[in-house]
Amino acid sequence: MPFSMRPQFFSLLLSLVTFSWAATVTFDLDIGWVTANPDGQADRPVIGINGQWPISVLEVTLGDRVIVNVLNSLGNQSTSLHFHGLFMNGSTHMDGPVQVSQCAIPPGSRFTYDFEVNQPGTYWYHSHNKGQYPDGLRGPFIVHDPDDPYKDQYDEEVVLSVSDWYHDQMPELISFFMSRRNPSGAEPVPQAALFNDTQDLSLALQPGKTYFIRMVNIGAFAGQYVWFEGHNMTIVEVDGVYTHPSTAEMIYLSAAQRCSFLLTAKNETDTNYPFVASMDTSLFDAYPEDLNYNVSGWLVYDDKKPLPKPALVESFDAVFDDMTLVPYDDQPILGEPDQTVTLNTIMGNLDDGANYAFFNNITYTHAKVPTLYTALTAGDQATDPAVYGTYTHSFVLEKDQIVDIIVNNIDPGRHPFHLHGHDFQALHRSQAEAGPFEDSNVTAASFPAIPMRRDTLVLYPDGNMVLRFKANNAGVWLFHCHIEWHVVSGLAATFVEAPLELQKTIKLPQEHLDICASQGIPTAGNAAGNEVNLLNLDGQPSPPDPLPAGFTTRGIVALVFSCLSGILGVAVLVWYGLAGGENDPGLQSLAAKVDATPEIRAMGGDGERTGEHGVSSGADAGIRL
Repeated sequence: MPFSMRPQFFSLLLSLVTFSWAATVTFDLDIGWVTANPDGQADRPVIGINGQWPISVLEVTLGDRVIVNVLNSLGNQSTSLHFHGLFMNGSTHMDGPVQVSQCAIPPGSRFTYDFEVNQPGTYWYHSHNKGQYPDGLRGPFIVHDPDDPYKDQYDEEVVLSVSDWYHDQMPELISFFMSRRNPSGAEPVPQAALFNDTQDLSLALQPGKTYFIRMVNIGAFAGQYVWFEGHNMTIVEVDGVYTHPSTAEMIYLSAAQRCSFLLTAKNETDTNYPFVASMDTSLFDAYPEDLNYNVSGWLVYDDKKPLPKPALVESFDAVFDDMTLVPYDDQPILGEPDQTVTLNTIMGNLDDGANYAFFNNITYTHAKVPTLYTALTAGDQATDPAVYGTYTHSFVLEKDQIVDIIVNNIDPGRHPFHLHGHDFQALHRSQAEAGPFEDSNVTAASFPAIPMRRDTLVLYPDGNMVLRFKANNAGVWLFHCHIEWHVVSGLAATFVEAPLELQKTIKLPQEHLDICASQGIPTAGNAAGNEVNLLNLDGQPSPPDPLPAGFTTRGIVALVFSCLSGILGVAVLVWYGLAGGENDPGLQSLAAKVDATPEIRAMGGDGERTGEHGVSSGADAGIRL
């Protein structure tokens, strides 16, 4: 063989080997309502697949073509699917967020997701429409790797989800959350935590064996502290990124994060061991009476022996710091940024009285035309951020730019931020209360030479972080907080990456256009649906108007409850006038109810109460079941 032919030969040979691994894997998913009661407290409708809930773990192999045929049998709700953490290289129209990369799938309609998986690891799939997935439409998605660098170090694989759970359905909860009845923006607090969508889960272990545990937080709100009594975890992957081994006693998984670790069983069977997930109650504005913030499972060596209660944990100080992880591929820090996007996270009220989430001064409101469709139909003007509308908060990126995202948290809560279409290098994350990055005195010289990478990172209260990625995946990608309440209230921005390249490479399937047409949604033009003058945004969807100058959240709360107090006072006077004197039993009954009304807690309060297990429910509380 001539020497000049050898590179082409070996390239062809490699492609044939890769092709031999690949397959087409088809999933037929009929999405509809079923009834479930995972915590044993309340039957409720949940969104299942093919008549079952919990929904299935979807498993494929690196290089597979995946076809997901969806039928929406919900009857009363539209839906979509997002495959969280998958980059969707060359398939941005399969990413799933409604009015971003597709129209919603209406009841009775079918839709096909068709993409290749070119990254191994632990992911999950969920609805990306109107805060829907906490009602049950979420489950793990696993991409197996024939060349897993740790495949010779474990005997079996276990998929373990953790989540929070609500007894009420999302439309009802959202209706209250995004209303003037909730001016402080207090997020609904879940009733329970679950492992694998159940409680009292048992994992059978064989002495001496090592298990590769893929753990996914598929919850809506609560981060989870997780630990296995008597056992350490050796972390080897986060969010689809292999890492060098790191030992942990306890991990923290925010909503949407994943962590895979090796856990080696003991060489004896005389004891079974609890493992625990405890919800991060520092995220909650209140502690409802029905809150069960812990869930236990057991590592079972002998099913004839008792299942012990978890030991008291005095604090969460032992939690592992994910910023110390080093990617297995030792990818060095990317070069200096070509573009820096600074986003300030803050919450506030608009003139409808509801509380919204903002990046800078913008609360995300989806456009009339799905943002991807604008990119595909705007011609040369697709590089102008203005055509995507004011309230999609869009940033246009050029192909292969290095991009920094600086996020300043002007809010007293944690936020797990997720980037679609990419993972990112985590260059810096401050401690809580550190203020904005510009005041931190942190310079590029302080950034790690080999940064940790993942696709979802927790930002601490009143802190800051710096993320870096390369714009090497043409598409339209959201960047948003993965607390679902904050998605609903607008904490999102949009990256439109290499739109002119998209126009050359993406042709929308007719099915995409048909489901839009069936709902009267335009598929061309700017954010307002204007195809003639792309800079005329008259009619673009917009949030409520700002509050008049001088109004604050505290003022709104005071005004609302002052009005309620006044109305109640008038009601008492009327009752008294109609019902008689002070000895009237009806008046006495009303007075007793007023006296018994609990004090309204201000947003962000840090008071404690004693839970049913006799431990404080503060963030650093000891835990006992």
